[in-house]
Amino acid sequence: MRTIAICLTFLLASGVPATSDAAIFKRELKAQAALSSETVSDIQRAIDEQRLLDAGRYLNQAFLAGVKDPRLNLLDGNLNLAQGHFQAALDAFVAAGKAPETRPETRDAALEGKGIALSLTGNIDEAVPVLQAAVAANPSAWRAWNALGSAYDDRGQWTEANAAYEQAVTASGGAAIVLNNRGYSRLLQHQRDLAVTDFVAALRRKPDLAEARTNLRLALAMGGDYDRAIAGGTASEQAALLNNAGFAAAMRGDYASAEQLLNKALALKSEYYAVASDNLKIVQALSARSEGRSKAAR
Repeated sequence: MRTIAICLTFLLASGVPATSDAAIFKRELKAQAALSSETVSDIQRAIDEQRLLDAGRYLNQAFLAGVKDPRLNLLDGNLNLAQGHFQAALDAFVAAGKAPETRPETRDAALEGKGIALSLTGNIDEAVPVLQAAVAANPSAWRAWNALGSAYDDRGQWTEANAAYEQAVTASGGAAIVLNNRGYSRLLQHQRDLAVTDFVAALRRKPDLAEARTNLRLALAMGGDYDRAIAGGTASEQAALLNNAGFAAAMRGDYASAEQLLNKALALKSEYYAVASDNLKIVQALSARSEGRSKAAR
């Protein structure tokens, strides 16, 4: 739960017909045979703002125009990351980093992207040294620090994870996604109060960050505050909230509350709720085992 163009709307607003845009952009690219810094910034801004169709359209035009610029591969990697195409992103970052004409700043960014893509494809052991190299080359590369923290979480290296998230928070100026990820790490370390603080801070920065809201509810439920954990959700969300709260109750050994919450989740769903049903079976088994141990100890 963690937890990284010449805009079409701009062209329309400026009175340029959308049908003429491709030809104009293509002629400019052929004439300069490279991307201007302004165009690179425009495409990256489109990616950051989740205008992925715009970004993809202009990247395709550049590739079709035959532009040879490693920054194109870097942008292609960033776009694929945003689209969830992690292997394609990895390939693009590798291409951006190994081109002979790649400038140092582009090579550093490609190294960061490569490490992030590796971690997202599950290649944690390969990702860690790449991410370490990325932050050594550019200590302000907060996305690499963030990914490094997540990788250390997966390894249970809590000291290293805490240090990486501290760097990520500082370098990003307290980005919501970093605060959420650090909160999740703290939750894994059984530091519930600190986790809640991070989730709340993340939501203050980005109120629509669904991962932080879900994690905050989970943290509240893990503290036994089930009512607050399930409060405020829409009718369509209630079954999932009850399931998550039931899961949290089971994690803290409160099997009676877990069964009650999971049964409510199942009752709310008009169709079969496999996740809640599976969780209920596990809770019932754990409850029976706990009761058996208690009897044996008497």
